[in-house]
Amino acid sequence: MTIAIVGAGLGGLALARVLHVNGMDSVVYEREPSRGARDQGGMLDIHSGQRALREAGLIDQFSTIARGAGQDMRLLEPDGTLLLQEVTPDDAPLERPEVDRADLRDLLLDSLPEDAVRWGHAFTSADNGLLRFADGSSATYDLLVGADGAHSRVRALVTDARPAHIGQNVVEIGIPDIDRTHPDLAAMVGRGNYWVLGNGLSLAAQRNGDGRVRIGISFYGTAEDWFATSGIPFGDPAAARARLIDLLPGWDSRFTALIAACDDTVVPRPISALPVGLTWPSTPGVTLLGDAAHLMPPVGEGANMALLDGAALGLALAARPDDFPAAVKEYEREMFERTGAAARMSADMQEVLTSPDAARKLLTFFQPG
Repeated sequence: MTIAIVGAGLGGLALARVLHVNGMDSVVYEREPSRGARDQGGMLDIHSGQRALREAGLIDQFSTIARGAGQDMRLLEPDGTLLLQEVTPDDAPLERPEVDRADLRDLLLDSLPEDAVRWGHAFTSADNGLLRFADGSSATYDLLVGADGAHSRVRALVTDARPAHIGQNVVEIGIPDIDRTHPDLAAMVGRGNYWVLGNGLSLAAQRNGDGRVRIGISFYGTAEDWFATSGIPFGDPAAARARLIDLLPGWDSRFTALIAACDDTVVPRPISALPVGLTWPSTPGVTLLGDAAHLMPPVGEGANMALLDGAALGLALAARPDDFPAAVKEYEREMFERTGAAARMSADMQEVLTSPDAARKLLTFFQPG
């Protein structure tokens, strides 16, 4: 029985690894030409996803790349008022550690047989047990797993649902080697997450393992085409930074200093999500996991759910190696319930972030009662 996984993201690789440790083969088809073909993004808050890494036999290796200090949190209002400061003791358990996405992906890749991932295979279509790729090649399958992310092509085989813009647009910027280049700003941001929220705007700064601080400036309640009318000249980084500062009137000068110190990476990111609680009738020979199945607002659940999806599907297939349809139905029942709850929580969090007094509402989330 041939298991084909489209997409070498965290969920697809977790599935391949759990199958491997249970004595089952799979092939992962990835459109990127190599593992280092593009930047894999920033830090991830891995909490529930650690269960998947235990099933994959990788929890000890994970602990060596996870950053316990990444659990630190500072929460402020735009006028500079500090609402919350949490500093994690060095010997604290790794309950919600941060990890570089690239490091976690490399951990999963290195745990698989050398030929498990076929790079440079951009999926185009599938039917009657045959996969087709953009380069004209093809491959057979008995079970096709769409792990191909937000813009999944496999998704269309099971549902007509498509991601919709959620009224949030993010501009990603960053400061490289911040400890050396801007030690004062490095001390301000701290070791983990630094959030400034209020008036339909947020600035989230996050320390990465490579010394870079990634900064995302979110504009809530904005349309999908907002970038076209925002006046941010993405082709002119210096002017773009100046425009971003103009779009934060009344913000404390410490926060605008973060923006002024950024390098020339200025990336627009419109944010979309799939409908909360999306399900589909179980379809013979195909299923989905990760963002392909349940793309959520970016509030810390997506990567964890993808890892859990991969482990859950892998365990279900290993338990029923002669009955893939039954295994997939079992996986989908559990996945729909688990990720539906996570998507509802993410949507609720998104509502908090869009409110005028977002920081104080979020404070009650971190410190209930």
